[in-house]
Amino acid sequence: MATVLADEIDVLAKARRALPMEYVPSDGEPYMGDAQLDYFRRLLLEWKKSILSASAGTLQLLQDGPIREPDLNDRASSETDWGIELRTRDRQRKLIAKIDAALRRIDEGDYGWCEVTGEPIGLGRLIARPVATMTVEAQQAHERREKISRDN
Repeated sequence: MATVLADEIDVLAKARRALPMEYVPSDGEPYMGDAQLDYFRRLLLEWKKSILSASAGTLQLLQDGPIREPDLNDRASSETDWGIELRTRDRQRKLIAKIDAALRRIDEGDYGWCEVTGEPIGLGRLIARPVATMTVEAQQAHERREKISRDN
């Protein structure tokens, strides 16, 4: 799980580096003004592009790679590696849906606002997790409720 999250963070960092401009949203400007929305739109689109590019590479490796290894240990290792890779890609497929939802929220004027409380999510959280839909406090409360219902 930690490596999957690290991979997701690496892809997001790569997307940030690929942005053509040096602009970074700051608290000294209007919250979710045109400049901030443009930044997040570009970041989300670049993040999606990076994920799709990595997925295409995985698909090509699956098509080109050997299906069966002659040694049982090598085969088990290859199958484990492919299983991890495919789970990572599935997680990223779900992330693309979240990115698309965030892009829709930008278009509708709802991006950056908590879906539970209606308060601003905050620039720091959105920079770290551009697909966030809740403030940190609302997310923590949601996770506590989820844990309680799981435990029952």
